[in-house]
Amino acid sequence: MQKFVAILKDKKKGMLTEALLLKHVEHLTTLNYQSKLLLCGPFKDNDKAIQILNCETINEAKRLVEADPFIKEGYYDSYEINELIEANEENNWLIDIPQTQDNVKEKS
Repeated sequence: MQKFVAILKDKKKGMLTEALLLKHVEHLTTLNYQSKLLLCGPFKDNDKAIQILNCETINEAKRLVEADPFIKEGYYDSYEINELIEANEENNWLIDIPQTQDNVKEKS
């Protein structure tokens, strides 16, 4: 499973209804029960929100985001999805992967 970061953008402030909110929460609850949702929430700027998803492919991640009532009903006008390469102690904070090595200016 890969991790995908979805940023929901361009919120239509003042357009949220209780019914839409409940449909959104139901969608998130389903993703959570399916172990597809790692984390979600709005940014403090009140214009964007994040969802971090466990998916097999970016197409699956797009399908899940597009199924979110907040996107389906246009509460958020747009979104972007990127695959996350998780850095952690187990993978030496990605120091040795080709992507990191390709970005190193000068090698010691």
